[in-house]
Amino acid sequence: MSNVSRETLPAPGHRGRFVATQGSGNVSRETLPTPAPPRTLPALAAALPPGAGSADRLTAPDRREISPETSPYLDSPIARAAMSAVRDRAARAGLPRPRRPRVLVVANQKGGVGKTTTAVNLAAAWAAAGLRVLVVDLDPQGNASTALGVDRTVDLPSTYDVLVEGRPLREVVRSVPDVPRLTCAPATMDLAGAEIELVGRPERELQLRRALTAYGDGEASYDYAVLDCPPSLGLLTVNALSAAGEVLIPIQCEYYALEGVTALAASVERVRRALNPRLEISTVLLTMYDGRTRLAEQVAEEVRRHFGDRVLRTVVGRSVRIAEAPSYGQTVLTYDPRSRGAQAYIDAAREIALRGPSATFEEGDR
Repeated sequence: MSNVSRETLPAPGHRGRFVATQGSGNVSRETLPTPAPPRTLPALAAALPPGAGSADRLTAPDRREISPETSPYLDSPIARAAMSAVRDRAARAGLPRPRRPRVLVVANQKGGVGKTTTAVNLAAAWAAAGLRVLVVDLDPQGNASTALGVDRTVDLPSTYDVLVEGRPLREVVRSVPDVPRLTCAPATMDLAGAEIELVGRPERELQLRRALTAYGDGEASYDYAVLDCPPSLGLLTVNALSAAGEVLIPIQCEYYALEGVTALAASVERVRRALNPRLEISTVLLTMYDGRTRLAEQVAEEVRRHFGDRVLRTVVGRSVRIAEAPSYGQTVLTYDPRSRGAQAYIDAAREIALRGPSATFEEGDR
């Protein structure tokens, strides 16, 4: 009988094969390394569709990184020619810079609908297109901070210090690794007690608005600010709604996701009347769409019937790559820029940018 020996299984990110040694009858497993997905800005720019970014905004060092030596995906004439074509098309039609900074709050009191995933990937897509983007993590779980690879150690300054201690936002914001022009104000577990500590404060709902206004008036300004909220309608979410001009609602294409939308819309209306007259629900994004099921189609139809043209044409389908990316401290755009999930968020970011803020929002800013 032949002896069969199994070596240690390959680590995640590698693939294995069985190799038989001639004449020995032994079978062993060896691992073949699989190159990690590129994480540089050129990798993001290469994934952009026509008009989704501007390659001429890349710095000279960024352009030098686009080579077979730095990206295994380019190690062929066809791949190099494809990237060159994408870069040239992107240079001819970049995303427009908004006339005034746009502040979007990503909210839905139901958990697991893709709020954080939507916030960080839209932010990465805008940054890859040459825009300045700020992500403010208002969820005590800090998932947005983790997905962006930003340190959220408890003793570091965070959004808790901004809301409760009145610390300037510029002292909290940190750059996101691998994605130029993208910054993040991280959240720590301290934020879990912020709602209790803010209860007795005067104008407690306006702390974030003041911080964003002071930050935007300084040198460290932004084109887009994306506020990632916890899955609730508590004081943290109210602070975000008071500071923003637009609400983006991710809706999972399943039945239960529809139940909380009415309550969220009512909360947005209450905040609009009492605290922020320029606030509106400007965008609805369908997430976790599975075209194989009739239920997903029915939910999508119902959402479009209710929200009309505020629903993006782009739909984010279920994607293994989107689910894997946060475990590596990355967005799906840096983890696998050529995946369907990355392409969906690039398309959604482009659609939001080209729509621009509504007339109501523009009037409220004048």
